[in-house]
Amino acid sequence: MNFDLRLPIGLMFSLFGAMLAIFGAATANKEMYEKHSLGININLGWGLVLLAFGLFMLLMTWRASRKHGKRP
Repeated sequence: MNFDLRLPIGLMFSLFGAMLAIFGAATANKEMYEKHSLGININLGWGLVLLAFGLFMLLMTWRASRKHGKRP
């Protein structure tokens, strides 16, 4: 049985990153970023980082499945 742990990790990080990035984009004009994070939209930034990592993990899963001739 071959189980690639990158698939659920990639799905989880992609989902959480997308949710956090959407929340950060929706609250881009709020005063809460000015008071607590020096005006930087932390939610949008880290949401994009998490989304990029999740997509990278999914890409690595896809490449491994192509290399071994299996589907994920």
